[in-house]
Amino acid sequence: MPESVGVRQAQAQRTRSGVLEAAAAVFVEQGIQAPVRDIAQRAGVGVGTVYRNFPTRADLVTAVYRHQIDACAALAPGLLEESASPFTALTLWTDAFVDFLVTKHGLGAALGAGDPGLENLHALMLDTLVPACATLLDACAAADELRPGVTAYTLMRAIGNLCITGPDYDQADAKGMVALLLAGYRSKV
Repeated sequence: MPESVGVRQAQAQRTRSGVLEAAAAVFVEQGIQAPVRDIAQRAGVGVGTVYRNFPTRADLVTAVYRHQIDACAALAPGLLEESASPFTALTLWTDAFVDFLVTKHGLGAALGAGDPGLENLHALMLDTLVPACATLLDACAAADELRPGVTAYTLMRAIGNLCITGPDYDQADAKGMVALLLAGYRSKV
């Protein structure tokens, strides 16, 4: 009997993960107000399955972005370990952060909509990503690869402002501007 429960739990987790991945993709394409039926179709499940896992839109949005925030934060230590230098790790991490910011289309409006289920999302992002960025900045400072005085929060705010896309300014433009920003922070080596 325990195997049966374990198999069901594993299937439920796969279903939940599939819904999260589908929702993330649909949110990129259509924004967070996309119809739940589009998310269900992309995940290969029924609409009821989406609602069973995420009873409200706020629950779904929060779960998608929590997953993406955690994934972005988890990149920092691995990049530091695998990269040729801390500055290279910081550059790769900021690329992932830009991807996250640019693809959260519609989240800003949702955060301002007064939905109590979304109120803590901004704090979650700061509480999780600022320490990850600070780890990278500390490593860059220790290697004398950045000018002094760069803080994680300030850098992330600057990156966030550079990631406001529009009809004639897209993700590639944002990445280019962030690369220029990082180059300006780099110590003369």
